[in-house]
Amino acid sequence: MRRLLLFTVALAACATTVAACGSSGTASSPADPSAAPDPPATVVRVVDGDTVVVRVSGRDERVRLIGVDTPESVKPGTPVQCFALEASARTKALLPAGTPVRLERDAELRDRYKRLLAYVYRASDGLFVNLALTREGFALPYTFPPNVAHADAFVAAAAEARQFRLGLWNRCRDPDAPLDAADDRS
Repeated sequence: MRRLLLFTVALAACATTVAACGSSGTASSPADPSAAPDPPATVVRVVDGDTVVVRVSGRDERVRLIGVDTPESVKPGTPVQCFALEASARTKALLPAGTPVRLERDAELRDRYKRLLAYVYRASDGLFVNLALTREGFALPYTFPPNVAHADAFVAAAAEARQFRLGLWNRCRDPDAPLDAADDRS
């Protein structure tokens, strides 16, 4: 009887874990499921390929897209990197000013620069912007624990973009190394 009870408890724990993570093994909701959902947000402007400003709850917030990194185009003291302008333009095309978005948080609310950290979804069609940028070759995976809910999906998307030489994988000599304008093949 005791073995049956232990087996039942273990089975329930496994079922709970699978339900929370989904069949892909990545969390489909914020790290703290008891947290209230974020209020709706609207894009004010795109700063660069991986940072946007949104209006949420009546105030503007700078949002850093979790799990991805695009080449730098506006970082002070850093030259414009290979494919940075294209990545920024793609983010602007996906998220023009006025676009309603849903922000999904992970383990940490803000980064060291006080930017809100979020996975960004376009409200109109549910497009997962962080993943789309990576899948299309405009961003690289940037796994920064503890914010890892979609890390496996970003790595897989980048591998596919690299295989098909999409975006920066076609234009920059070594996208895995620090990117700079000297690597631009255009």
